[in-house]
Amino acid sequence: MMDGLGLEADTGGRRPSILYERTSMIRFTNTLTRRLEEFVPLKPGRVNLYSCGPTVYDYAHIGNFRTFVWVDFLVRFLQWEGLSVKHVMNLTDIDDKTIRRSNEEGVPLRELTDRFARAFFEDLETLHILPADIYPRATEHVEQMQDLLKSLESRGLTYLSGDSLYYRIRGFLPYGLLSHLDKDGMKDGARVESDEYDKESPRDFVLWKGSKPGEPSWNSPWGDGRPGWHLECSAMSTHYLGDTFDIHTGGADLVFPHHENEIAQSQGATGKPPVRYWLHAAFLLINGEKMSKSKGNYYTLRDLLERGEDPDAVRYLLLSVPYRKQLNFTLDGLEAAGSALQRIRDFTARFKDSPRSASANGELRSAIQAHRTAFRAALEDDLNSANALGELFEAIRTANVALDAGGLSQGAAQEMEILLSDFEAVFGLETSPRVLLDADIEALIEKRQQARREKNFAEADRIRDELKGKGIILEDTPQGVRWKRA
Repeated sequence: MMDGLGLEADTGGRRPSILYERTSMIRFTNTLTRRLEEFVPLKPGRVNLYSCGPTVYDYAHIGNFRTFVWVDFLVRFLQWEGLSVKHVMNLTDIDDKTIRRSNEEGVPLRELTDRFARAFFEDLETLHILPADIYPRATEHVEQMQDLLKSLESRGLTYLSGDSLYYRIRGFLPYGLLSHLDKDGMKDGARVESDEYDKESPRDFVLWKGSKPGEPSWNSPWGDGRPGWHLECSAMSTHYLGDTFDIHTGGADLVFPHHENEIAQSQGATGKPPVRYWLHAAFLLINGEKMSKSKGNYYTLRDLLERGEDPDAVRYLLLSVPYRKQLNFTLDGLEAAGSALQRIRDFTARFKDSPRSASANGELRSAIQAHRTAFRAALEDDLNSANALGELFEAIRTANVALDAGGLSQGAAQEMEILLSDFEAVFGLETSPRVLLDADIEALIEKRQQARREKNFAEADRIRDELKGKGIILEDTPQGVRWKRA
């Protein structure tokens, strides 16, 4: 499988830069323990990873993509380290939000969720995000969910109330360990009927929701109904990755109640802790404030593209701040990210076109190699992307000084070439501007035609503008679409 940069997806890049002896180890901050821990996969050389994916009822916003781009960064990093990664990301296609919108639009639920799932995959491609190995849909795994409920029932962890099935939290002693809740403050018997949680209250939660008019439902031992939101991830992660797997990712907003409830369901059913390393990305702010449509600072990726923003700059900005720190997303910051990326590309062009110095400069080679070693050490230290980028720019500064003085020696140039390749492999961004091939152009034109057939004219216009920005002029004729390079 090839990613959007033309690199082998199963190796994570052009080549792992394991050309020197490793003296460090991979460490991640585990939300469960609140500690920085050495990462050791359950099976040597293999990593099983589960990511909470989108609810496909609307276009994903830029806050969502802060998490999704970081997860891609994590996957690329693990592959670059020589590890094989099995990545599962769910699609939530049955919950209050999807049902509400399908009813509002008067379209079948599957038609609605298919539309936004396609849009999500298009956005992933735009941001050079490698596809997960499996994208399970909640509606296609109801059987597995019911099997999990039967296991919970057999252990006395469920009870019926009205027409719904609930989880009895007091029966699961470890509840609250992930979010560090004070269990003394829990209220027995409290109910949460909605899939949408706007307050963090440690209460019994719904597992199986009794059927209601206008909602899809399935037969079950507890009556007709549909699964609760939390249930899908427990059932699907266990189904595809086993009772215990290596890494579970998500945004910080999912720690409670979603991931806390996942642990209660999975461990309650199997008796085993489901995840060894819980990793969470911090919130994204817009101009220093929480993103809100009412404030006018709510951006989808498509909103930014319609403004003419470069998706590569978006990806760079989202990765420029380490994942556990809040990122303040501003248009000025996006412009600065584009400038930073351009500096890398300008240097690469100069570096490739410059002749090599005949002299052997061991000191210069050692200096660049030291930056390359520090680049790797920064990434192995809980994916510290900011420090890694700092090392890259220091290496570029050092190399530019040498180029000004007459050129890089062959050995120093080799070290610089490997470092640039490492950056491409892990950050998922090319160091040279992409040149559209004819096949790429035809593929974008077909996407535009599909958008027009679906009467999604905003998307069709966006693709036309994207091609225009890359020097491709479209002409709609009675015989079809013609294009030429400007």
